[in-house]
Amino acid sequence: MTERLQDIAQKMMSNGKGLLAADESTGTIKKRFDTIGLESTETSRRDYREMLFRTEEAMTKCISGVILYEETLFQKAADGTPFVEIIKAAGAVPGIKVDKGAKPQTFFPGETVTEGLDGLADRLKIYYEAGARFAKWRGVIAIGDGLPTWGAIKANAQALARYAALCQQAGIVPIVEPEVLMDGKPGTHSIDRCAEVTEWVLRTVFTDLYDARVDLEGMILKPNMVIDGKNARKASVEEVAEKTVKVLNATVPSTVPGIAFLSGGQSSEEATAHLSAINAGYDLPWSVTFSYGRALQEAALHAWGGKQENVAAGQRAFRHRAEMNSLAARGNWKQELEKAA
Repeated sequence: MTERLQDIAQKMMSNGKGLLAADESTGTIKKRFDTIGLESTETSRRDYREMLFRTEEAMTKCISGVILYEETLFQKAADGTPFVEIIKAAGAVPGIKVDKGAKPQTFFPGETVTEGLDGLADRLKIYYEAGARFAKWRGVIAIGDGLPTWGAIKANAQALARYAALCQQAGIVPIVEPEVLMDGKPGTHSIDRCAEVTEWVLRTVFTDLYDARVDLEGMILKPNMVIDGKNARKASVEEVAEKTVKVLNATVPSTVPGIAFLSGGQSSEEATAHLSAINAGYDLPWSVTFSYGRALQEAALHAWGGKQENVAAGQRAFRHRAEMNSLAARGNWKQELEKAA
């Protein structure tokens, strides 16, 4: 009996839980490790992720799924237990990032299109066998002078739709991630410009998902929040929540089981505050939660610092951020709780 896509998606969106994005590519994790002066090796990457996955309280109470990188999907903990088994034992769903990254789009200066469709059907079979039950693909849209263009939005939307269809054929729930960057160049756009572009992108993506015959009940959307550019930040938490909800209501069909936001460029606490305001202030047709990488991990990474004797400190930091985001997914986070910790 194969699991229904809808059931997996519902489990991933269970109340108050969210997704841990632990799918940093080897290049990205090296940059993160550089900030703590740690060499990135297969062992150091394993030790770091094992610390997170074995934070029992966070994993069982706050995390419903973990997005893995290909290396991590097949990796084992120090005692030989596969990471997939540790994640499943905590009641979370293992998933896998399947795209090959955003590459410059020919004839579209300053814009990218995500690669990785070639051979994806065969890779998905292997990932399914390894225990992955959802996947993730990120399309990246930059706001800038004359950007984005329709050509770039369309190319990324079609790639997301083709990826989503291939996932569903393989029994894997697709996370569809069209990210409108807050830190594109020059990063001075207003929140209204972000709203306009995000609405355009999401409309296009859902049209293409529909055209590709993707079952919307068996997918999850991972969008950006509507937020002003990195070098123009002045919108309040309430304004971000209000404009984000307005765009989602205008573009995301209510049949989609859930929305799991990316934290893209926000500080850890900011990402939590925005999520909580969205859940507290609005009656939404979907489950709305987090799918955070850096915003869940940054404090834990620095507390650990690559040292075995700091594992407990790293786990405490991870547990705190996971608990704060779990509260935010229910609309119950308060600033005072950060200070109390």
